[in-house]
Amino acid sequence: MADRCLHYVELVLLAACSLCGAVAAGSMARIQGFFSGSCPLYGGVAVMNGSSLALSCPSAPSLCYFVTGISVFLALYCLLHLIFWTYCSYTKDFHRGPSGVCIGLPISATAAFLLLVAACVLRYGTRSLCDSVISLKHIISCSEAQKIPWTPPGMALQFYSNLHNAETSSWVNLVLWCVVLVLQIMQCNLKSTQSQDLESSGSYRSFEAPSESHLWSWSDSVLYFEESWP
Repeated sequence: MADRCLHYVELVLLAACSLCGAVAAGSMARIQGFFSGSCPLYGGVAVMNGSSLALSCPSAPSLCYFVTGISVFLALYCLLHLIFWTYCSYTKDFHRGPSGVCIGLPISATAAFLLLVAACVLRYGTRSLCDSVISLKHIISCSEAQKIPWTPPGMALQFYSNLHNAETSSWVNLVLWCVVLVLQIMQCNLKSTQSQDLESSGSYRSFEAPSESHLWSWSDSVLYFEESWP
């Protein structure tokens, strides 16, 4: 019963992970749309025509695609995982064996590592972009830069808000996956303990006293031997 409750909690966390991944992927897609497909992470900003701003040194688009790809892949994995176990709960016994839990451990560890990389890329990439914006002297912060005209017009609308949403979603997603990993370790230990208990109970039964039928057969043999004795 305890492992089933842990599994239910794990599924709820995976649903939250799927939502965080969708938010991060959507934010990154809007950011690249604002900058016409360019990646603003670790980019440089310059003043154009004395009043408008422009992304002068964008990063390779593959950097933003990497962050978006991780978010989309993990969100789809969580969604398919939820659909599978929802289907199993209505069609057959809602039970996962020890092998299923052990297979999930490396997947969760890999997901947590990829999210850590993506969150760090977003954190330091956004910080580098904001440092370039603030170095223009007349701009105090990135949030203020959203109110200034960009070239081409309207290109960078709400770029910092979307970067912040993507970063926050990635960090929250990372924490959720770490909790999922801990729950899976607990389930693995619990199932190994249950299997050891079953093995010990089976070995104990093998050393139990002989049954009543065996005692009767033994007593019959003794009586037969006494009758046949001269």
